[in-house]
Amino acid sequence: MAWTPYKETVARLEKSFTCKARVEVVGLMEARGRILARDSIAQENQPAFPTSEMDGYAIRYVDQEKGALTLTHRVPAGTEISLHVGECECIKTFTGSLLSEGADTIIPIENVEVEGDKVRIVTAVKEGFAVRPVGEGYRAGDVMVTKGTRIGFAEIGVLAGLGCVQVPVVVRPRVAVLATGSEIVDLGEALPTPAHIRSSNHVTIAAMAQHAGAEAVLLGIAGDDKALIKQRIVEGLACADIVVTTGGVSVGDYDFVKDIIGDLAVETIIEGADIKPGRHIRVVKVGEKYIVALPGFPYSSAVVFGLYGLRLVDAMLGRDYARRFCTATLEEEYAKRSKFTEFTACDVREKEGKLFATLEGKKLGSSAILNNLLGGATVLCIPKETTLLKKGENVEVLRLEM
Repeated sequence: MAWTPYKETVARLEKSFTCKARVEVVGLMEARGRILARDSIAQENQPAFPTSEMDGYAIRYVDQEKGALTLTHRVPAGTEISLHVGECECIKTFTGSLLSEGADTIIPIENVEVEGDKVRIVTAVKEGFAVRPVGEGYRAGDVMVTKGTRIGFAEIGVLAGLGCVQVPVVVRPRVAVLATGSEIVDLGEALPTPAHIRSSNHVTIAAMAQHAGAEAVLLGIAGDDKALIKQRIVEGLACADIVVTTGGVSVGDYDFVKDIIGDLAVETIIEGADIKPGRHIRVVKVGEKYIVALPGFPYSSAVVFGLYGLRLVDAMLGRDYARRFCTATLEEEYAKRSKFTEFTACDVREKEGKLFATLEGKKLGSSAILNNLLGGATVLCIPKETTLLKKGENVEVLRLEM
């Protein structure tokens, strides 16, 4: 079989994606972890007026040399009053208080001695000390949180400061996952024979989809039963944007998935790729929905979903998949093990501001070793034409989890 070059499969997949990200509005606290659908823009300056950033006394900077000033008023935070600081005067001011007219500096409480209405300056400060100028935080028109940002606690706080009660977010695509194979058993079930294994693929893929910002639906496990597999895939298409299957895409007697999705397909996007692992990958389109058929080995299915499935999820969320790639310096020599475009597990570490990739602790063996993705879920991307990567060489790394 002639395998399609990896870059061509990516180009086909990206060309096939035609629908736009959908938008919904949710409450501020419901927005955490969601993807912002529109730029959030400040409508006013923050602060809108000069403000004290600590407890102290509002003074005129030039009056510090006078030694003692007269206390005229107190202005608690939140008090909106118009007071004037004249020559040799000061006003008791608190953190967050508006700066009184005429004042240009805050002298901290710790820097003065107070006797009645006389405030003697013990330690002088520089002009403008502890005064937050207009627009220190942001100015009207500033883009505070950009479209495509995953909303975290800091974004929640900033949006709250902007007065946002509801937030426009991208509708989460739904990913339905089906594991196939008569040798696997579902979560919590006992292994009936030594020939059986516990299924991890469906929950791994579901977790990857959720981490990327999608909703996940588990379609369970279907043995090597062609009718049941087709039924589950059809059920998935009814409720999800992307249906993912694991297993059944190779050339074995019981590999039914490739034939089933071929019958369902309106458009075949990918039918095999020159990649290791996962060269039997299949992607088809049914209307605006996708079926992504992955290999059955756990490492293979996770990596190939990362290459193609996450690319679809990111597109549906309006996010740039390219952000997942970075360049790192390889810490040891690596001889490529196949004639394909290869994706092998590695770890990425930061040292003195630079990224380094290492294969230390990664096991050589079959594509069943999912634990090779522990510690960061990153893979080294090795082009088809490359045979040897040398120590100290710059390499491309793909982060599956970010």
